[in-house]
Amino acid sequence: MSSKLESVRTYDAPPPAASYSQAIKANGFVYVSGQIPYTSENKPLPEGSSTIDEAERVIQNVKAVLEASNSGLEYIVKNTVFLTDMAQFAEFNQVYSKYFSDHKPARSCVAVKQLPLGCLLEMEAIAVEKDSSKL
Repeated sequence: MSSKLESVRTYDAPPPAASYSQAIKANGFVYVSGQIPYTSENKPLPEGSSTIDEAERVIQNVKAVLEASNSGLEYIVKNTVFLTDMAQFAEFNQVYSKYFSDHKPARSCVAVKQLPLGCLLEMEAIAVEKDSSKL
């Protein structure tokens, strides 16, 4: 089976901060790189933003990358969430459950010492494309 890898780029989410793609499409799957709570203009949220604010922005960024990849939040198979403090877990889940109430993808949540640019959280995703005939 021949595999074709396709890099995804959208201007509706922050640009990559280094040498990586916002997402890679491969054989009907979409692998979204970790998204941080920056705007599509690559600006941080205002100082003093809460975990709730950051969670909203991160999920919107993941959504934008997925939509540019012929996918969407409802096609996510697995999310991985990174938190700098597990005390943020309940607030993050408050936002997460708004987006994933009926469709509940597999998920891991990992506490980390720190994240790029002083962010409180980051989320990456694995999804399938809307056209699942490639699977």
